[in-house]
Amino acid sequence: MNTLSPLPAPGAPLQHYVSIAPIDLQSVEAMTPEQSKVFQASQFRLMWWKFRKHRLAVVSGLFLAVLYFGILICEFLAPYDLHTRNMDYIYSPPQRVHLFHNGQFVGPFVYGRQMTLDMDTLKRNYIEKKDDVQRIRFFCKGDSYRFWGLIEGDRHFVCPAENGQLFLAGTDRLGRDVLSRIIYGARISLTIGLVGISFSFLLGIVIGGLAGYHGGIFDLIVQRVIEVLQSIPSIPLWLALAAIMPITWSPILIYFGITVILGLLDWTGLARAVRSKLLALREEDYVLAAQLMGARSSRIIGRHLIPGFMSHLIATATISIPGMILGETALSFLGLGLRAPITSWGILLTEARSVSVIAFYPWLLLPMLPVILVILAFNFLGDGLRDAADPYK
Repeated sequence: MNTLSPLPAPGAPLQHYVSIAPIDLQSVEAMTPEQSKVFQASQFRLMWWKFRKHRLAVVSGLFLAVLYFGILICEFLAPYDLHTRNMDYIYSPPQRVHLFHNGQFVGPFVYGRQMTLDMDTLKRNYIEKKDDVQRIRFFCKGDSYRFWGLIEGDRHFVCPAENGQLFLAGTDRLGRDVLSRIIYGARISLTIGLVGISFSFLLGIVIGGLAGYHGGIFDLIVQRVIEVLQSIPSIPLWLALAAIMPITWSPILIYFGITVILGLLDWTGLARAVRSKLLALREEDYVLAAQLMGARSSRIIGRHLIPGFMSHLIATATISIPGMILGETALSFLGLGLRAPITSWGILLTEARSVSVIAFYPWLLLPMLPVILVILAFNFLGDGLRDAADPYK
């Protein structure tokens, strides 16, 4: 039924008409549950949905989560203690794990070995004894250790057979298990990136934030300092700063010294990113409102400006951590970084500095494998976080 009045005749004055039909609220098009879920979602939820679509980033994140959980219990995961020496198996190559012996399923095991010395090259050769089946034990008692230097323990996730050997990644010049040392070294190599990026973030956000918010002469000085630091080649600067540290320092002081060095060299890029963001955001109306209400600069920067691009900062941090891990590895490899008895992946690679050692014992390069995997995982994770930082794209 048409409730509107008929149109006026030609030439008649135009009048305004209003529909007198009742309003049917149910007829108004409403959002579907799927649309409502998207439009009412928070920013972090939108970021998570976008991040989940980046499969490689998700896998990398899970891989890194497993690694960082592993450094908490590396004493339990390692087959041997960090300093255990097997003098009868110096430079023993990696052992293969078998499941079947003479056509029968035995379970995971390795064959025993017998060492012979090549008198021409003085190289140790190891021959598998096919009649010596050594079954691998799990959740077993092995070398004693102090968990995080506090609690006595002797339980391991995997152990060699009784009176047997288990060198899945071979041994070094002192007969120490390379796999166990890689697991212990992960605790230093992975945490130095987190501690270093925390120090770098503190400098980058504070200095870059003040330069971008206030500008003026302070901003000019900061930019010139950043340009000078970025113009210096990184490796010579690392070497110079590392050489300053006294050799009388304890290993823990050297650890924090290397961390501070890496943080001092990495804050410049972040400071510039923070400065450019704050230069744009400080002109927004909500910043002016906070200033009129008497808010201090530190509160405006920390409470109103920094959270506006926190997702960008998280992605930047994820990409910066690999550079710090590589920096520690390079310094330790050159003998200017961490020193024994601290064990890191860079220190383990010092065993392979000689070409002759690499030619005869290539498994000493295995500590390079976790470095490569961790660097790739952090880069893939950073790519995923960077794409998820703008979920509306």
